[in-house]
Amino acid sequence: MAPLTDLDGVWGKPTSTLDWCEENYVVTPYIAEFWNTVSNVAMIVPPIMSMIYLSFCNVERRFYWACLAFLSVGLGSWCFHMTLLYEMQLLDELPMIWGTCVLVYAFYESNAQPKSHNYPLALLLLVYATSVTAIYILTKQPIFHQTAYALLVLALVFRGVYCIVVNKQEYSGFLFVYSLVIYATGFFLWNIDNVFCAQLRQSRESIPAPASAVLQLHGWWHVLAGLGTHGHIMFSCYLRNRFLKRKATVWQLGILPFVSVGKAE
Repeated sequence: MAPLTDLDGVWGKPTSTLDWCEENYVVTPYIAEFWNTVSNVAMIVPPIMSMIYLSFCNVERRFYWACLAFLSVGLGSWCFHMTLLYEMQLLDELPMIWGTCVLVYAFYESNAQPKSHNYPLALLLLVYATSVTAIYILTKQPIFHQTAYALLVLALVFRGVYCIVVNKQEYSGFLFVYSLVIYATGFFLWNIDNVFCAQLRQSRESIPAPASAVLQLHGWWHVLAGLGTHGHIMFSCYLRNRFLKRKATVWQLGILPFVSVGKAE
């Protein structure tokens, strides 16, 4: 997975258990994986924009927490790829678990009564996140973390299908497809980057910078995961507010979809 040759930078030798396919300190000595770092803008800007926008829509606090959880992953990932230090790796990977638990809670409560709290679900997610954190810190096995995270993502997908097919809740087909397809595409590129790292590096060497950045597939994973997660939060917001009989309209700002929420019908 790691590149064959790297340069030295201000953060010293990597101490993380993972070193991705991008060559280290090639663009600047201040950032270990430049493109893998700056691509996290896609996981930093959208949640900030969403929190500002949703503050004018008078939505439930769960969606602000979802945006904050999303933002924490983007900031942690930035720090990890910038330094490749183990402590920063945990700052990236642990928020992925805890933050997705927040998304799971908000999504699974899409048809709950207003101002209600599902304490059993909250306790289950707390135990899950705490257990994953403890086991991962003790074992330092990336595959364990990746599996634990994948289970949470699958829980979101299954819940979305359940709400649509079984509960027959009013939903936005565009937001459902947008979030699912974009995120799945990013996951596909993440795997390609891992499996075909040597071939990708060889191809990048034959392309002048910055055009070669197009083949930084882990960076594209960040971009697409960011867009897909943003789309999911908007999908969850739409689903919830239609359940509450509030008017919800999907609109777009460039490639970013948003949900406009009005008063109860």
